Amino acid sequence: MTNTYKELLIQREALEQAIASARQQELAEAIRKSRELVAEFGLTVQDIFPAGRGASKSSGKSSGGKVAAKYRDPATGQTWTGRGKAPKWIDGKDRAQFLIA
Repeated sequence: MTNTYKELLIQREALEQAIASARQQELAEAIRKSRELVAEFGLTVQDIFPAGRGASKSSGKSSGGKVAAKYRDPATGQTWTGRGKAPKWIDGKDRAQFLIA
């Protein structure tokens, strides 16, 4: 038995309603579980969505985030990124000996 176009449209509408209802129920359950985990572990928005991770940079400007250290003073353990004014412990010296591998 074949369905008419009108019958198929009615079936599609019923199916779309069932899909929307199922999605709402599953979303509500996912949100409930997420809130439970956030409360249980004391999570923050920053824990779940760290800044700068996967974010697109439309302007091309630096976000001002931290830069990994490039040099380390073996005597004190102080580090320097290689940006800005050089600290006294490296200023005027061969920087190769202070490079962090």
